[in-house]
Amino acid sequence: MRLRQIEVFHAVYTSGSISAAARALHVSQPSVSKVLHHTQYQLGFELFTLVRGRLVATDEAHALFVEVREIFERIGSLNKTVANLRNSGGGHIRLAVVPSLGLHMAPHAIALFRKQHPNVTFDVQTLHHDALFRALYERECDIAIAYNPPPHPRMRQRKLDEGQLMLLYQTRDLADPAPGVSVPIERLQGRDMVGLANSGPIGDLLDDALDRHGVVIHKVVSNQTYYLAAALTRCGVGMTVVDEFTARASASADVDFRPIEPPIRFRIECVHLEDRPPSRTAEHFIETFTTILRERRDALPTMAGG
Repeated sequence: MRLRQIEVFHAVYTSGSISAAARALHVSQPSVSKVLHHTQYQLGFELFTLVRGRLVATDEAHALFVEVREIFERIGSLNKTVANLRNSGGGHIRLAVVPSLGLHMAPHAIALFRKQHPNVTFDVQTLHHDALFRALYERECDIAIAYNPPPHPRMRQRKLDEGQLMLLYQTRDLADPAPGVSVPIERLQGRDMVGLANSGPIGDLLDDALDRHGVVIHKVVSNQTYYLAAALTRCGVGMTVVDEFTARASASADVDFRPIEPPIRFRIECVHLEDRPPSRTAEHFIETFTTILRERRDALPTMAGG
């Protein structure tokens, strides 16, 4: 099938009629009919039958549409990439970060950078790890900042700083340790916990640590987002383990956090396409972001009660 035949088949299948397909393609009905009839002849089987004056897709058409839909999704991705290439520029930074860095770190870095470079504009997305890589592939963003991103042959990675996982809990649920004291991972044994399913590389770090120490937790709720886990903890559902940035943003008079012993650390890395290195402007922003990460960590106490 040629691309035009695929386009006509997709339009007829999704619209349900020759006339609607013609309108969607901005062509005449005879043109659509001609292409469709030629396609069916070429394939050697019917794609649609006429039942009481209406087109009905055959079983072969249903099977074929599964493949055609994937082709159209790829074409859409291609068009998006073209548009993003056209709109990219040195005075505009398209940034993607994991959601927890979007709570405070990214806004602070952007605010500071804009004071120094008021003519630079930003497009910011908060995305989970898999979506971050897709955004880079499709050139929806120039740089992405993530936790422990796995190596990829098309990507270049750069370590900016390190972070640490924290136990976030309501103070009534855990006898408050002295300031500066970590919580042994064994104290999580049998606890009601808000779990993190498919939460990316640092979620795997926690699971590995629990397995190594033979600790079994009781997951009362499972979700994929750190700030949702923190919100559930604030509402009293159970304690949770989140990155330190989410923990700091969630601390209050009733909610505290502590590091886990032994420490569970992760890398904060900047990722970009190998064939599209950051612009000079983006490089300056990466430096600013790194500075903000380190200064914010130094300015705040390591523990909420410390």
